[in-house]
Amino acid sequence: MIFRRPYIRRFTVAAMATVMLSACGILPEGRTSSSKASAPRPSVSAAPRIANNQSARACHAKLGQAKVNFTPVPDQYFGGGCSQVNSVNMTNVGFDRNSAFQNTLEVTNLGPVTCPLASNFAGWAQYGVARAARQILGSDLVRIETMGSYSCRNVAGSGRLSQHAHANAIDVAAFVLADGRRISVKNDWNGTRTEREFLRTIHASACKRFGTVLSPDYNRAHRDHFHFDMSGNGYCR
Repeated sequence: MIFRRPYIRRFTVAAMATVMLSACGILPEGRTSSSKASAPRPSVSAAPRIANNQSARACHAKLGQAKVNFTPVPDQYFGGGCSQVNSVNMTNVGFDRNSAFQNTLEVTNLGPVTCPLASNFAGWAQYGVARAARQILGSDLVRIETMGSYSCRNVAGSGRLSQHAHANAIDVAAFVLADGRRISVKNDWNGTRTEREFLRTIHASACKRFGTVLSPDYNRAHRDHFHFDMSGNGYCR
């Protein structure tokens, strides 16, 4: 025992040193050893899963009743605080219930969006945009063109995460009608009288459904699209 104690002591110190050196390589979740920010990536601490709580099921049922073609997206948490939680992918936003043709309302370039946002967007498309297109422009709505939804980024000019970073915002660029016309926010916000009336009518309709609505009147960054998200409390510009 007299000759073993130094060996045991040396072994213990060496083992502790090994553990401490190993711990030095452990970085906080989402960080890397590089000083440069890494691209957003799924967190390894939370395996992707489909939201299955009561509110998610109720929202999915509401989309189904609205005849929206959608697919639930697995929850994911990304580096930098970005996330996609209780989100869905939509290939259309239902159909025009008041049209004689009951045509499907397509939506393009749209990534994952939170289910509540998807539900409000579908309601706006069916009862706000489609109705205004027929009453003001004299033609049925067939497609809404967007500039996307999820994007892991900050609000322009700030250090605050955008609602796009949580799949909780949609940017809308244009509307395509059955007669072939394409009404865009960029070209027609200050276009003909009927085009202006149409875009301002659906802008006002959006303000009743989304927490924040931004238009070309807000700033130059929104000169070519409407921004809708579920944050805020009725901020409409």
